[in-house]
Amino acid sequence: MNKRNILIGLAVILIIMQFFPIDKTNPPVDQAKDFLTMENAPVEVAQLFKTACYDCHSDETKYPWYTSVAPISWFIKGHIDEGHKHLRFSTWGDYDAKQKAHKIEEIIEVVDGKEMPMLTYWMIHWDAKISEEQRTQMTDWMRTKQ
Repeated sequence: MNKRNILIGLAVILIIMQFFPIDKTNPPVDQAKDFLTMENAPVEVAQLFKTACYDCHSDETKYPWYTSVAPISWFIKGHIDEGHKHLRFSTWGDYDAKQKAHKIEEIIEVVDGKEMPMLTYWMIHWDAKISEEQRTQMTDWMRTKQ
């Protein structure tokens, strides 16, 4: 098989992939149950969470143009779904006190440990890259919620 046939085959596969789009529907958000509302976050901290965390950990995901291109869209949707499994800021009010306490511990751990936001996220969303000072600001505030 020559290179031309391989390229044509790959192009056909890429075209077929576009017929399987991701679901970009965000469920309605009850702001009364939202983490930042319920925990009365200061404006600066709220902005950090919105910028660095909310796309994957809330029902307020913003889907840029490249989420319309498979297989990139599938990769991104997988990250969003995984993020929702671990923590969903939009439904903070549905967690009981024990769950909230555990989630707060986890947030502090992953932010302090530089596990979040993920490298693959902030490489595309430069505004989501948070400095050491911002990490400290977020985790110091989170510790007041423990």
